[in-house]
Amino acid sequence: MLNYKRSALSMALAVALAPGMAAAQSTGSADKVQELDSITVTGIRRAIEASIDTKQTENTVVEAISAEDIGKLPDASIADSLARLPGLTAQRFGGRPQEINIRGFAGDFSTALLNGREQVSLGNNRGVEFDQYPSELMSQVVVHKTTSADMIGQGLSGTVNLKTVRPLSYDDRVIAVNARADMNNLDGSKEYGGRYSVSYIDQFADRTVGLAIGYAHMDNPIQGRQYEAWGFTGDNNGVLGGAKYFSYDTDNVRDGVMGVLEFKPNDSFSSTLDLFYSKFDKDEYKRGLEMGLVWGNGSTLAGGKISDNGTAVEMDWQNVRPIVVRNDYNGTKDKLFSLGWRNELKVADNWTLSTDVSYSRAERKERLLEVYANLLNGGTDSVYATYNPDGWFDLQLGKDYGNAALLGFSDPGGWGGERAQAGYLKDFDVKDTLSSIRFDASRSFDSGLISSIAFGVNHSERDKSRASSENTLCVTEACVDNVYGAIPQQYIGNSSFGFAGIPSILRLNSLAMLNDGVFYLKGKTHQDISNKNWQMEEESSTAYVQLNINGDLGPVPVRGNIGVQAVHVKQSSVGVATFEGVALSEPSEAGATFTHYLPSLNLSFELPWEQFIRVGASRQMARPRMDDLRANATFHVDQTKQLLSGDGGNPTLKPWLADAYDVSWEKYFGNKAYVSAAGFYKNLSTYIYNQTREYDFSQLPLPPGLDTSNLPDGLIGQYSQPANGEGGKIYGYELAASIPLDLLWAPLEGFGITANYSDTTSRIEPNGPGTTEPLPGLSKYVSNITAYYERYGFSARVSQRSRSAFLGEVQGAGGDRTKIYFEGESVTDLQLGYTFQTGALQNLSILLQVNNLENEPFRALSDNVSDRPRQYYEYGRTYLLGLNYRF
Repeated sequence: MLNYKRSALSMALAVALAPGMAAAQSTGSADKVQELDSITVTGIRRAIEASIDTKQTENTVVEAISAEDIGKLPDASIADSLARLPGLTAQRFGGRPQEINIRGFAGDFSTALLNGREQVSLGNNRGVEFDQYPSELMSQVVVHKTTSADMIGQGLSGTVNLKTVRPLSYDDRVIAVNARADMNNLDGSKEYGGRYSVSYIDQFADRTVGLAIGYAHMDNPIQGRQYEAWGFTGDNNGVLGGAKYFSYDTDNVRDGVMGVLEFKPNDSFSSTLDLFYSKFDKDEYKRGLEMGLVWGNGSTLAGGKISDNGTAVEMDWQNVRPIVVRNDYNGTKDKLFSLGWRNELKVADNWTLSTDVSYSRAERKERLLEVYANLLNGGTDSVYATYNPDGWFDLQLGKDYGNAALLGFSDPGGWGGERAQAGYLKDFDVKDTLSSIRFDASRSFDSGLISSIAFGVNHSERDKSRASSENTLCVTEACVDNVYGAIPQQYIGNSSFGFAGIPSILRLNSLAMLNDGVFYLKGKTHQDISNKNWQMEEESSTAYVQLNINGDLGPVPVRGNIGVQAVHVKQSSVGVATFEGVALSEPSEAGATFTHYLPSLNLSFELPWEQFIRVGASRQMARPRMDDLRANATFHVDQTKQLLSGDGGNPTLKPWLADAYDVSWEKYFGNKAYVSAAGFYKNLSTYIYNQTREYDFSQLPLPPGLDTSNLPDGLIGQYSQPANGEGGKIYGYELAASIPLDLLWAPLEGFGITANYSDTTSRIEPNGPGTTEPLPGLSKYVSNITAYYERYGFSARVSQRSRSAFLGEVQGAGGDRTKIYFEGESVTDLQLGYTFQTGALQNLSILLQVNNLENEPFRALSDNVSDRPRQYYEYGRTYLLGLNYRF
């Protein structure tokens, strides 16, 4: 049993026994300690026991995952591992889990720390994409579900702290090498890649200097199939309006470097320098068909069949136009850099001072390219569509869309407005920098309930921007006449398709055609494009004081903390206001300043038989989304409808705030097993959502010559922007257990189970009072189960994570976030391994992993009606076979 009491009796016993224990260690115990070190468990059980130990010893309510060995977290990605923790889920997109949802909140409500320091992000907002961080370079990940005053950069839903190794915590030099071959298999189509890593940990100068260096490379190919509906007509007459069918090939290449330098010349001073760098390139080539049915250009429904839901599940379409052969390219080039330097000095016997300086930087260059080929001479086709219960509509087509002779580059039918748009190009550039400096001091006490008092200050400055540039691809330089451009033969590839009944679709190298000048580029300006350009600056100063508790309340040992944070933020954004796409003035700056106080309390009561009762209470905060804070504004006039309207961001937004309460019961069996039950309740005092109000357009410098005779009196219109509004409540419970089965029956030694289940209820109306849309990221039911075996060098593990239906946010066609309803899913992974324990191959392990064992697709519904599929993504299975060696 762990005992954290600081009673006078325990201190007296420690003083009395210390000399004898020291003498024993100086004689014969060293050999015994070394012997124990040599049989320390590794692999699956090591990771589980280290995580249990972290959960038990932390003062806040936490969940943890730990490496099975150097360079080996339990899963191929950090997000996969995090998604197995109680109350956490992962949103899969593009074949990879990226965003983590904690207790029903989207990723924007949590923050990510690297070795305790807040990190920048590469997306449009604050949510971190965890696949930027190689799992091979992390030793542990801790998720704090409750907050403490000394935790700078905390989130509202949770705080994820990624940790790298500390070389001076190791007894000897360690070198670990990992290599794995990677294969993605989608219905017999195979793509090959690989990943490898090397880690070096050593100590020098009589163990006063420690050095850790790690490098990880990943080449991860992913294939996929996609169906996406344009939408369906009304509730009782659900006819498919149009659809897209794609196959895609994605290559994810990432290189990551980690470095740690520790200097500890004595017990009074230590200095740690952390460095992290990641370069992640993604190249995705997509090809498919896009067709207009109800919303086509003259398409005629000749017959069909209607289901009990009112959905047209069979449709006979004639004269279908357009049917567009699309060849797209989506690419991102990401760079992420983080540097931190911490120094700690013990002054006298009771005082400790520390400083921490950090800097992180991220840059993303993203390119979205579309190329359109259509039937020559305005041709049409017949389409027979049949609903497939797997999540799409199968098609019977009259023509072969893999035959280049039938096709030419052109505008499908007014897609470019006044331009003859044979394709479209979007380029985005995201930059994010964060600098921080922190000072802390603590004073410890030798007796009493209060073990120490800590206080400190932190100042950070963050600058994030997003820039966009868009171009129309044209067949002619004038880009007016919709003529057909010839398809160059040198860019044609294998055009077989084999999905949804479509035998072939023309494959073209769209990026090569763009680079070789096949198309004319014509720059595009529009108010929607201007809205995608923004810059945000934030200065945040945080001061805190915290009392740490470690003693007795009567017969009950108790530990924890109580404290308060004061957070002062100055935010500003530079943007431009436009009227019908024309700038009304030069870019201007707007912003706000505010201060919030965040009290927190965490207490852990130790009961007999290794039981703990934890309680937590705090005020939690999450900063607004970056794109909501933009200073841009756009104004429009509709002379036909006699309407004036506008929309934009709001740089004066205040953060989300919540009063949070947690309670949990935990029962431990040493550090080998535990069971727990936890409940949480969060009351959000405010929530940010779009709100519309009257706006006086007469105050704008309206363009000269604007006819106002048909517009509302006084030029009063409607303006929509995100604003702070009414909050709501979210609450739930979490059950978890991790049990090696030999605790129940000795013959089951080596077998074990970890499992958890959570049920979350939201009373938040994210679009304002009276709306029904659910909270983005919330699955009401989440469960995970892992069964494993590990003994005599053999290991096996099968895991399944499940979540119920939820509303997710993904990047839409315009490059901005869009919300989509996704069906529930269950993803199963398998791992088999063997580690040589003796002989020349000792410490060599062989590993086989299969991710997405059952080829679970990603599905979304339209109108939440079962036979109206909106999106379907299928990724196949990924196999990894590799070797790990430690010496």
